[in-house]
Amino acid sequence: MQKKKRILLKVGSNTLTKETDNISRGKIEDIANQISKLKDTYEFIIVSSGAIAVAKQFVKLESKHEDVFVKQALASIGQPHLIRIYQEIFREYGLLTSQCLLSYSDFEKQESKTNIVNTINVLVQNNYIPIINENDTVATDEIKFGDNDKLAALTAALLKVDLLFIATNTNGIYTKESIQNKNPKTIQKVDNFEKLKKEVIHSKSSHGSGGMESKIEAASLSKKAKVETWIVNGLNDNFIINAMDNSIDFTKIK
Repeated sequence: MQKKKRILLKVGSNTLTKETDNISRGKIEDIANQISKLKDTYEFIIVSSGAIAVAKQFVKLESKHEDVFVKQALASIGQPHLIRIYQEIFREYGLLTSQCLLSYSDFEKQESKTNIVNTINVLVQNNYIPIINENDTVATDEIKFGDNDKLAALTAALLKVDLLFIATNTNGIYTKESIQNKNPKTIQKVDNFEKLKKEVIHSKSSHGSGGMESKIEAASLSKKAKVETWIVNGLNDNFIINAMDNSIDFTKIK
């Protein structure tokens, strides 16, 4: 029996909301539909943002504390709802899901790293799709920076996945000149990573805390671990399968 290739799919807030103020059930259905078609060949691990975006649909918190603590509280409220939405929709496609909350400190201790690998391997071997988010209630790194891009890269490296697949709201990374000319052109294949860094326009995503800069940093981490990274427009339907078929523009970093 041929070993399945392992993909770590990172889905940011902008993708999950389809750039609106609400989580898009249709987008989660699109992801579930694609995974169900690919599950005989690939095994998936998902790093998903969106807990804060979900909570904002339900509550408006009043607080005298600084903004980061409000976001931590929103993450605490939104995370169970986010997982429930994933569970309900994935179940319709015959897919099982589980929740894993990680913090950066987990990647600093060997015992914690071993536990992460062993637990996720057991889940995947039993056909459960781990859905990972940062434990925002106790950690603030991803709230301030990165929208889970770095967490996805660290997890991809730790689990030795075959591909880190970052779903975002652009057709990969655009050349700086094409953005300035308002005619975005995708860098399809990256051979010179240092040259790539110079192409990146400093920006933040509207719902998440990432932007293309954090995706380049994530790709740098995965590159060191010899994990290939694809940066793909997750707003489009069927984006995973279309990227595999090379029928859309996206950025491939080896």
